[in-house]
This record gives sequence, structure tokens and C-alpha cells, in this order.
Amino acid sequence: MSRDPDPRSTADGLFAPPRRALVVGLLLTITLVASESLAISTVMPIVARALGGLELYGWVFSAFFLGSLVGIVVVGGLIDRGGLRGPFVAGISLFAVGLLIGGLAPTMPILVAGRFLQGLGAGAVPPIAYVSIGRALPDRLRPGMFALLSGAWVIPGIVGPTLAAAVALAFDWRAVFLGLLPLVGIGGALTFVALGRVAGPKGTGVVADGSRTAARDAPEVDPGLEHAAELRVAASARRRLPLALLVAAGAALVLEGLTNGSPAVLAIGVGGGLVILVPAFARLTPAGTLRLRPGLPSTVLLRGILTFAFFAADAYVPLAIQGGRGESAVLAGIANTVVTLTWTTGAWFQSRTSERIGPERLVRSGFGLVVLGVAGFATLLVPGVPVAASIGLWGLAGLGMGMAYASLSVLILRRAPAGEVGAATSALQLSDVLGTALGTGIGGAVVAVGVRAGAGVNPGLAVAFGLAGAVGLAGLAASERLGGRRSE
Repeated sequence: MSRDPDPRSTADGLFAPPRRALVVGLLLTITLVASESLAISTVMPIVARALGGLELYGWVFSAFFLGSLVGIVVVGGLIDRGGLRGPFVAGISLFAVGLLIGGLAPTMPILVAGRFLQGLGAGAVPPIAYVSIGRALPDRLRPGMFALLSGAWVIPGIVGPTLAAAVALAFDWRAVFLGLLPLVGIGGALTFVALGRVAGPKGTGVVADGSRTAARDAPEVDPGLEHAAELRVAASARRRLPLALLVAAGAALVLEGLTNGSPAVLAIGVGGGLVILVPAFARLTPAGTLRLRPGLPSTVLLRGILTFAFFAADAYVPLAIQGGRGESAVLAGIANTVVTLTWTTGAWFQSRTSERIGPERLVRSGFGLVVLGVAGFATLLVPGVPVAASIGLWGLAGLGMGMAYASLSVLILRRAPAGEVGAATSALQLSDVLGTALGTGIGGAVVAVGVRAGAGVNPGLAVAFGLAGAVGLAGLAASERLGGRRSE
């Protein structure tokens, strides 16, 4: 019986010469994003003590993801028109400016503003990665590529959190932000070169080595039809930007209403924010997304439910360890390392089993593990429970994320209509980032309520972890809408 080629082989795998530059470039870019995310998550309790404004703790994360939301939608529309290099340069530049502002921030609100710019730039990365994978790699190599992208978090996950904690304690937390800038420049330059070798959309005649196909080999395309298609895509990009801004503004109003503490602001913010957010989100995602219609719509919405459930807890793991139990930032870094390694293990597992048991089943199993991991880590808030045991249980959530997150990525590429991969992956990432922003923001809001009431951080953390678990259970039930193969 014949076997498929090993995705890692050099003959016809991910690292075959025509694909090697792209694979390495994407891995470098994701590694930088991972380093920033894990480092800042680890040192945020130190930053909050230095700048004050613990009530804005959640906003430091939410602002980043709201900025990413806008960047994802804009870039997703642009890259269906053609090149990837222009959006990438804009994105990596904004990311660097945001890092600079964050590293020099004198107050928490300025830090939040810098994080928004960082997110705006980082939002360019996922659609570019997804579309370049869709254009350059055959279906059989995509599960392995998504596993590699998850694996790009391994080295930052092992070294980054502990190194960030050590730098912040030995020097200053600002060095964690500013020290990443030279790496962004190097990684950005290498990825820029690699993206030049990715084929353009069907009909452009651009092939994977960056050259043009000969006229006799290029498909004949009616110039009038091609121009009409370009106009439709341009119009779509112009339409998506205001809608993306409405989604971000609506989410920001909801989070401000929840965080502010005033009953009037709560009612106006949450009510007004939902009125703005929900219709705009519905127009930016496939029809039936909010109703969990089977197929592409349910795939998109479940990604947001998954990220809400995980990140509503994950953003506050360092705060629970340092503020709730009084342990060191180094131990918080170890917790980030554990969940990163288990996430990578889950992604590796899905890459080996996706074709045999089906990505739909992996999504369902992943949701179950996320719920177990969140519940297990919440035991940290019980006096006397060993911190190491809670951190070990938290690793289950990472394992579940690796299985479910990568499987949803595989499903979106399979289910996206031809010529609409950019829009479909943009919708997936929009749901992903909105779920993360709302999860971290609502978690921060309930922590802020406890702080203002003088109860400390533990009661709010307990509510945040409970919310994360409840949303994870809802996602587990909703994952039946994916269809596909089911467990017996």
C-alpha cells in the first residue's frame, strides 16, 4: 500500500526547495508574535504595579486584539486582490511602532494605546499566513504546516516567559518591549523576501517562484471579466473596513460598560455596543454564522467561542499565580511554558490524526480538554492546593487548544469557496480575535469589580475562570453543528 509523502521530507514536503523560503519566513514571523505575546503576558502583573491602574489590566490585552480585529479584516480583503508584500510591510511597521510606544509608556492608558497599534499591525499576519498556505501548499501538507506554526511557539514558550521575567526583575519591564524591536526588523525582512515567491490569486499568472508563466501556459482570462472581479474585490475591501471599525467600536463599548463601574455606563455601553457589534459582525462573516449553520458558518463561530473560553482564563494565569498566591513571575512564566508545550503537542497530534479520525472530532475533543484545563487551574484559588498541580492541570487546556484550533484552520481551507479563501480566513480570524478580545476584556472587567470593592483579585479571578469554563461547555455542545465524522 502506498503512503503519502512525509510532510517534513525535503523531496516533496514542506521544506522542498520551492516552499522552503515561505515556510521558514512564516515560522520566523509567528515566532516573533509568540515571543511578544508570552513575554508581555508574563510581566503584566509587574507592569500593573509599576504604572498603577490594575482596573485597565484586561484592556492591555483587549486593545491588542481589537486592533488585530481591524487589521485582519482590512488585510483579508486586500490580499484577495493580489500581492501579500504591501500588507505585510504595513503590518510589521505598525507592530514595531506599537512596541516602541509600549516600551516608553509613562501611564497605563498610553500602554493600552501602544498595544492597540501593535494589534493593528499583528492583524496582518494571520490572513497573510493562511492565504499564502492556501496558495502555495497542497491540501495534504496543510495539517503539517499548521502544526509547524503551532510549533513555532515552542522555543518562545520554553525560553520566552522565564527570560522575560528575569529581564523585568533584573533590569526593567520596558526592556521586554524594546528588546524585541531588532528581532522584528530581522524577521520582517526575511519574511518579506519569502512572500515574493508566493503565487498570486488564480488568473494573475504568478507562480510560486515569483516569475510569470509563459503566455502559452497561462490560463486565458477575459480581461473584462478579470477587471470586473478586481472591482468587486476592491468594493468589498472598502465595505469591510467601516464594518470592522464598527465591530471593534462595539466590542470596546461593551468592555468599557463592563469595566467602568457606573450603572449608567454599564447599560449604555453594553446595550449600545451590542447594537453596533452584532449586525456588523454578521455582515463580515458567512451567512448563518450567528445561527451556527452547519459548514463554513459554524466553523467560523466556533473559533471565536474557543478563543473566548481559553483566553478568558489564560490572560489571568500570571495574575492568579503572582497576585492571587504571591508566587514569583518566574513561576508564572513556567505556567506559560507548560501550556505552550501542550498546545504544540495537541497541534502535532491533529497533524498525525486529522485525515484518519476527522478534524470535526478533534474539535469536539479539544473543547472538552479546554474545559477540564480551566477547571483544573481554578483550583489554584483554593488555599492549600499545590501551585504545581494547578499548573499541570492547566496544561490540559493547551492540549485541547492545539487539537481544536489547528483543526478549525484545516476545516476553513477545505470549506472556503474557490476565490474566497482570503475572505473566509479573514472571517475565521475575525471571530478568533473578537472571541479573544471579549474573553480577556470581560475577565478583566470582573477582576476590576473585585478590586474596586476592596476584595482583592481572587473573587474576580474565580468568576473569570467560571465564565471561561461555561463558554467552553457551550462550545462543546455547539461543535455538533460542524457535521463530519463523529465519535462512536
